[in-house]
Amino acid sequence: MRMEVGVQVVGIVLRLLNFFLAPLFWFRARDSRRLPPITNPVLLKSAAELAASVRKGEISSEELVTVFINRVKEVNPYLNAVVEERYRAAIEDAKAIDRWIVEAKKSGSFDELVKEKPLLGVPFTVKESCSLAGLSNSVGCLENAGRRATADGGVVSLVKKAGAIPLLVSNTPELCLGWETTNLLRGTTNNPYCLNRTPGGSSGGEAALLASGASALSVASDIAGSIRLPAAFCGVFGHKPTPGVISIDGHIPTLSDEQFPKFLTVGPMTRRADDLPLLMTVMAGPHNSLNLDKPVDMREVKVHYMLEATNAMALLRVDRCIRDAVRNAVTYLEKECGSTVCQDKFKDLEDSVEISVSVFFAMKDIPNLMQDPANPKRDKSLVVELIKYMFGGGSRSLQGLSFSLINRSHLFIPEARSSYYHARANKLREHMEKILGDNGVLIYPVFIGRAHHHNQVFLKASGVMYTMVFNILGMPATTVPMGLYKGLPVGIQVIAAPHQDRLCLAVAKQLEIGFGGWKPPQ
Repeated sequence: MRMEVGVQVVGIVLRLLNFFLAPLFWFRARDSRRLPPITNPVLLKSAAELAASVRKGEISSEELVTVFINRVKEVNPYLNAVVEERYRAAIEDAKAIDRWIVEAKKSGSFDELVKEKPLLGVPFTVKESCSLAGLSNSVGCLENAGRRATADGGVVSLVKKAGAIPLLVSNTPELCLGWETTNLLRGTTNNPYCLNRTPGGSSGGEAALLASGASALSVASDIAGSIRLPAAFCGVFGHKPTPGVISIDGHIPTLSDEQFPKFLTVGPMTRRADDLPLLMTVMAGPHNSLNLDKPVDMREVKVHYMLEATNAMALLRVDRCIRDAVRNAVTYLEKECGSTVCQDKFKDLEDSVEISVSVFFAMKDIPNLMQDPANPKRDKSLVVELIKYMFGGGSRSLQGLSFSLINRSHLFIPEARSSYYHARANKLREHMEKILGDNGVLIYPVFIGRAHHHNQVFLKASGVMYTMVFNILGMPATTVPMGLYKGLPVGIQVIAAPHQDRLCLAVAKQLEIGFGGWKPPQ
């Protein structure tokens, strides 16, 4: 299929701008500060290890929560990731858990307590859009300033029920509608590996805290790469689950369109691969159908891979370090794990831009960022808002304005072609499900490169074709860190057929063994 003319034109313009403006982004990168190093070894442990330490009495929950609070306070001035905290309440929660543990051991009910609460005493952080009762729920919008969540989101409630203690809510773009974490209400969040660069979005606040050792585990969400992209940019693990398995209750925004629950998923971000199945089990609840505890024999896994979706001149190519990471992962799985490498390629992924835009923006009730709060029946002028932004008086960030432009233009893909791309999406989904089956995975880039400079996403927007399409297809996918290249994390993603999440998580664990997984900022 030949790329749509409108997409080609937009792609070529952005590619040229990216080339000519690259020196400007480099020149503007003035922040030479470095994140304070991690000095407390407790911060290096997995959530599972921390839970075990609390159970064994090696550390109290109060001590553990205090360690993480101190680390958040240490790094947040550099990151700007925290929207609102509940440190005092968290310490009181931890004290109550410590008393609970003592009483349970005395009464002989400790084993039952541990079984019911596998995350007992472990602190966690929450993406603001996922709703933590009593804390900010403005999700980056000026008009929502001061709004608070009246109840916990569905997943937040389950993680708390498992014994974990929430510390804070973290920054997002406006209504999560962007791939960089910035807004006019809370400002811009920085990447812990280089403060001049973005942690990605929309779960960028969570990824930045995790990578800094300031969070043990994270509740996040993904509708177009919002877990996987920040995880890749910040060198941590992130899983987009099969849709419908994990509750999205309480998420902001929520659309009435019947397709929305198929595209949006709430899921985990962690520093260690072992924590993914643990947190997935908690998030999915006791009646999930994912068989996460069923062992995966890597010798039975069939590995497909693609270095990039297309080499079209209109789109930016995937950087060599990302392509090398895909190759290295495939070679390791074949040589060290005994997996079978398959040569079948999914050629229709070259239409990912057209498929993603046509299907996603066909949803009704997509938030209209140009709506005038004073007169909801009237839209503000995009041009006027852009001019006001340039002079510091706008009501939307540049990213929010860009989303509105894409929403209105659909990248100039003719409306008459919409049904065609819907059919292409269904065909691709059926083909990938058939080929991957219950023992196949696809190793694939998460993005075209590593974390870029702030605001450079506008020139590299085509790169989200590597994540967004799998929301459209409803397939689980896991970001896996593959080490650092010139000081910045390199990530790839592992994709499987629907309800085969355990394959993604098993491959992620093997690649962590082979390549070291998360590496703290140096």
